[in-house]
Amino acid sequence: MDFSLNDQQKLMQETVRQFMTTEVRPFVKEWERTERYPAEAIASLGEMGCCGMLMPEEWGGTGFDTVSYVLMLEEVARVHCAMSTALGVTNSAVQVPLLTFGTEAQKRKYLPRLASGEILGSFCLTEAAAGSDAAGIQAMATLVDGGGDAGQNPSDTPSGNAGVYRLNGAKIWVTNGSVAGVFIIFAKTDPELGGKGITAFLVEPGFKGFTVGRHEDKMGQRSSPSVEILLEDCEVPRENRLGEEGQGLKIALSALDGGRIGIAAQALGLAQGALAESVKYAKSRGAFGKKIADFQAIQWMLADMQTEIEAARGLVYYAAWLKDSGKAMGAAASKAKLYASEMVNRVVAKAVQIHGSVGYSRETDVERMYRDARVITIYEGTSEVQRTIIGRELLR
Repeated sequence: MDFSLNDQQKLMQETVRQFMTTEVRPFVKEWERTERYPAEAIASLGEMGCCGMLMPEEWGGTGFDTVSYVLMLEEVARVHCAMSTALGVTNSAVQVPLLTFGTEAQKRKYLPRLASGEILGSFCLTEAAAGSDAAGIQAMATLVDGGGDAGQNPSDTPSGNAGVYRLNGAKIWVTNGSVAGVFIIFAKTDPELGGKGITAFLVEPGFKGFTVGRHEDKMGQRSSPSVEILLEDCEVPRENRLGEEGQGLKIALSALDGGRIGIAAQALGLAQGALAESVKYAKSRGAFGKKIADFQAIQWMLADMQTEIEAARGLVYYAAWLKDSGKAMGAAASKAKLYASEMVNRVVAKAVQIHGSVGYSRETDVERMYRDARVITIYEGTSEVQRTIIGRELLR
């Protein structure tokens, strides 16, 4: 198995790396301190094709493979983890399900705008009482024939597709929630069926009854907005249902399965950034008449960091290769996400240790990286969920 990069992948990797180094790195501390969403930088990445990497050219994307997508997220996360989260959600959690389950009209309406970065997408599944237990969501959707039109002209409604769904409930931890142009929202159309009664909807922020609620005051990734979405008789045209009624959980789980490769790539990039900062600091910091890089204790920590990063890279690239090859992935995405997310937390902890007291200061990048890494073992499926998936595959 050869994971050597082709010329196109190398060019994309170098282009994104240069952009992140020159156009993003100087501003990361200020963005994180003020919780400013980096709209201009993401728009520029969109012009470079980074907002539609997994989309075919016919839908406005670049048509790149999953390995290229992994490389892009890795380079972004190396400098600014919060930005990679925003890009991962709009690329994987929103566009891929829309491409797979959307109607031609839905794809024409949303995919080119998403792929170009004109708008970002958001994925709304988690609720206060439903996190890992996705089937436990309480948001409700009721079809009302002849109801309001959510701003649509009734004459534009396809024959036999009249009416609207009214959505009620609340979603939390919605990434991109305050800046997105379209949301995939999951709600129950038949509560008696449990998980089989969940349906997905494409919702625009201008729809009647849609409100952005409070912003989470987070430990890390503070310039990536995580918000509450309130749905109060939110009117969604029937033609904005994604897939069939009852297909929502299947759509959600398929999106999360593919998204785990992206989260693993994010962990990989963040860890690589922390290692680079640690090597640089170890070579410059003096103690006891020599550079701390000369001490075996520091060398061993750096060696462990590098080894774990390379081990994670093998799992991540392998999962991406499987997806590109059309082979059965099994639990490969879960293995990559589990190991990479646990790995990055160990690596950033060592990075802070190598920096000593200065590593505890908000003036250093590794302090931010330490905070940014913590959530990676939680979102897109906790480490415990990944272990369950892997264990079930072994015991099948």
